[in-house]
Amino acid sequence: MKLKSDLVFGRSPRELAVAYLCLGAVFVVSTDLAVASAVGSLSTWTPVRAADGWAFVVVSSLVLYGATAYQQRRAIAARSELETSNQQLQVLSRVFRHNVRNDLNVIQGYTDLLSDRIDDERSQECLETIRETTDDVVEISEKLRVIEDASPAPPSGRIDLVGAVREAAANIDRADVSLTVDAPTEAWIRADESVEYPIREVFENAVTHNDESVRRIDARVTENGSTTCLEVRDNGPGIPDDERAVLRAEEETPLSHASSIGLWLVKWMCETQGGTVGFETTDDGTTVRLRFESVDGPTASTECACRESPSGGDTAGASAVADGSGGRAVDDG
Repeated sequence: MKLKSDLVFGRSPRELAVAYLCLGAVFVVSTDLAVASAVGSLSTWTPVRAADGWAFVVVSSLVLYGATAYQQRRAIAARSELETSNQQLQVLSRVFRHNVRNDLNVIQGYTDLLSDRIDDERSQECLETIRETTDDVVEISEKLRVIEDASPAPPSGRIDLVGAVREAAANIDRADVSLTVDAPTEAWIRADESVEYPIREVFENAVTHNDESVRRIDARVTENGSTTCLEVRDNGPGIPDDERAVLRAEEETPLSHASSIGLWLVKWMCETQGGTVGFETTDDGTTVRLRFESVDGPTASTECACRESPSGGDTAGASAVADGSGGRAVDDG
């Protein structure tokens, strides 16, 4: 939705200045008359005595007009620059996601074809490097789609965090992963369905960046008054220093690209939902904490109307392997 950048408080600078001039002129006369009446010398008041006050009002209205007009021009220029930048980013995003990805698919296809025809070990290693690099770029294009589709507007709905956590955990279907979820039956937070991406990304990072023979992931959902916290702990090597620097600086450095984009997205998307993200790395692994605003769950009638499928769950505080039930979302808007 486009904003009327030529208006200030819903009015143009000229309208503001004229309104101030009229109100100021009336105010000067009324206050002078009130003071003269209070001291008992109303007969001594003349319009000439109000000239000084009117002159001040005229000058200040001109100053007001100049200041608001200047700010208006700056706002229009900033908005134009922002719209141009957004258009450029949208074009670059589409080119990267579609054109570049199509070219990457061609590279991947020829890589697989060459892999079947080349026998020497050195060439196979080179082909594997090409394959890993193209897979990495394809992954970046998928993450760019998440950024493009996400809305920066504050969330208007609520979602069952426990259901979203169990759904994300159920997608981790690997024999070398030991995963537990400790959570109440449900925990509703102020968020929309896009919050499911950072939750899913946290679980996937805990598996992908872990070289242990048995990759352990312990997830816990706790409610503390006005906030609800998701804590995901793993036994991996931890987040590298350069990637933590990206999260602290809130910008992408030349040293960190695909591996840190996922973590940056987790941070950005949680913050757009009004939440916060914390990372803690120790010798035993990494702990990621996502905190959100707690809200009351929907009433029974609302929940039945918007529920797509029954949601299973553990009893409060029980620890169990995720059962795969999906999250429930309700739009309050």
